[in-house]
Parts: sequence; structure tokens; C-alpha cells
Amino acid sequence: MNTEEIIKRGEQSFLHTYNRYPIVLDHGEGVYLYDTDGKRYLDFGAGIAVFALGYGNREYNEALKAQTDRLIHTSNLFYNAPAAEAAEKITALSGMDRVFFTNSGTEAVEGAIKTARKYAYTRDRNTDHEIIAMEHSFHGRSYGALSVTGNAHYREPFGPGIGKIRFAEFNNFESVKQLVNEKTCAVILETVQGEGGIHPADRSFLHSVRALCDERDILLILDEIQCGMGRTGSMFAFEDYGIRPDVLTLAKALGCGVPVGAFLMSERVAERSMIPGDHGSTYGGNPLAGAAVVEVLRQFDERKIVEHVRALTPVLEESLDALKERHDCVKERRGAGFMQALELDRPAGEVVKAAQKEGLIVLTAGEKILRLVPPLVIEKKDIEEMSGILDKVLG
Repeated sequence: MNTEEIIKRGEQSFLHTYNRYPIVLDHGEGVYLYDTDGKRYLDFGAGIAVFALGYGNREYNEALKAQTDRLIHTSNLFYNAPAAEAAEKITALSGMDRVFFTNSGTEAVEGAIKTARKYAYTRDRNTDHEIIAMEHSFHGRSYGALSVTGNAHYREPFGPGIGKIRFAEFNNFESVKQLVNEKTCAVILETVQGEGGIHPADRSFLHSVRALCDERDILLILDEIQCGMGRTGSMFAFEDYGIRPDVLTLAKALGCGVPVGAFLMSERVAERSMIPGDHGSTYGGNPLAGAAVVEVLRQFDERKIVEHVRALTPVLEESLDALKERHDCVKERRGAGFMQALELDRPAGEVVKAAQKEGLIVLTAGEKILRLVPPLVIEKKDIEEMSGILDKVLG
């Protein structure tokens, strides 16, 4: 089938919840994607910050093939070696003590919400606890995750949500403090807001929230589904702040394409929250997902991915700053590591489409925000190629 036929076939059967671009991607190699017409695209979207190790990664593919030939699924009624190894490695890296593997970031957030409410219920046997979330945040589209997403546009058609969620202003500690009361059981926030426009948390803000949570026995949930796994130049973004959450959510680059997420917690939280029967997942943490996590973490270590991001971040930032200086339509550059944004004075969607015509994939993060979240293995030449294309498009 040609491109037009594939698109037509999909549109006849897909539920129309996406406004897809008229491109059919066929295969990838390194940091490039190729469509069914043979056109090559430099990928600065990475499947929405997922494909950290790039495409056609032979060792990654071979690890998955080997596990597929051995065992794909068993259910969580039994142990499996890949999941046990993945759990050991991710808890050690994060400094957390316990992990539950999910199928997605949204499910990880659902588990984090349940953990917080069970923790508070164990303490006082009440079920009226409140969670403080942030305005302009994004945590997913399932019912619980949507309820703590700070964009009314997403929530309103599906209200009333899970209830007892209050929204504070991101990077405004007084806004958080004013909402805290004896019923507050958790504060949930992204260490770097993603869909809300690529806004890193201020250091003073995050430290103040951490201290407040400690003082009031409130759980701090950090959502690092997009900003974790090396993207900011640290394995986890919270490491840059010198603090640690009580509950951490991960996904995206954790599996580098295989659907896997996780929520992690401290031993103190685990002992006072989830018990057998409280939570489960048929597919979560199956052998294939476990093998993917193990191989991703092995390559992160062997190839020194985090150090690579840290070394090239100044090159990427300088390149984007130069675009800002050359083009009046670029109002601001912000971000952390390989999670960067250009704020424009025009719809970013127009720039995305123009860039695609020139062979570059970039994303949006709001109406006028251009988002760049490339594979973590990009090199200086890839940054230069991206900059050249955007220079032409913005001009």
C-alpha cells in the first residue's frame, strides 16, 4: 500500500482522537526516521521523548528478540528474572526503595495517586483527603491522571473527576501553602513541566514544597515521565535540586519504545500504603517489559548517556539562543538538557509543518511553544542540521 492508501485505511477505522500529520513513518536509523515514500526526517521529537537511544539500535533489538524467543508474558502471579533485575536496577539508580511496573506513564500516575490516598487512610482512616496539583500541568488522560492535570480544557468534558483536587500556581510556593490543610495528603508536580510549555521548577520552590511536605507528613509526588531518564542531564531531574520525592513516576524513555512505566516510593511510604490486593496489572512488569528496562539501563551506563547529554547541552542551548537572536518571532528559549522550548509569537503548529517539509520533526507544547526533545544520542552535527532547518523555517 502507498502512503495515501495507508492513511485512508487508518481513518476509516481509527477513533478520531488524534489530528495526525499526513506522514506514514516506516523505519528509523540512528536519529533519523524514514516515511513510506523514502523521505528522511531528522527526529527532534523522539516519539514524544521516548526513543532516547535512537532507532535501529542493534543491541536493544537483539535483547528484545532474545526475550521474545524465551518468554513474553506470565502475569504477576509468578516472578520473572527480567522484572526482578529491572526493579533492582531502577530502585538503586533512583534512590527509591520499591517499584511497581505499569504499562504507561498515565498508569504510573494512577498508582501514585492511590498510594498517596492509601498512605493517608492508613494514618487516620479517613477517605476525604485532598491532593494539590499544579496549574498548566499534564499527567495523563485516564480518569485519575486527568483529574490532577492542570488544564481545564482537558478536564471539563469528563467532570467531575475523582474529586478533592486543588490547583496551585507552579513555582509559587505561597500558592501551594495557602491550599494546604489537615486533609492534604499529597502534592503532585512535574519537576519540569512538559505539555505546559517546558518550565523547570525553581530551586527555591521545590525545596520549600519538600520542606512543607516533611513538616506536615504530606507525600511529594514528582512526575518525571518526560523529564526523567537522563533528559535534563541528570538521570532524574530531581537530582539537580538535591531533594528526593516520596513517590516518583517514570515512563517514556524507561523502555525506549516498549510500553512500560513505573511508580516508585520510599520504604516508609510502602510500609504504610499498598498491600496485596490494593493494586495490580495484568501486563505490568512482564518479562518483555523487564528485558527492555534492563537493556536500556545497561546502555545508559555503558554509553554514558547522561554524561553525553550534559556535555552537549551547552551546544544545543547556544544553537537555540542564536536562533532567538536572529529571529524576532522567537520570544524566549527555556528548558533543561535535551528538553528545550522556543516560545514564539505565532502558532507553533505552522512551524512544525514547515519543518516537516524540510525534513525535521519537532513538537509543540502549547499553542505557541516549539518543543525539542531529541534522542539522547544526538551529536553536534545533528544539532547543527536542526538549527539550519529551523533557521530557514523561522525566516
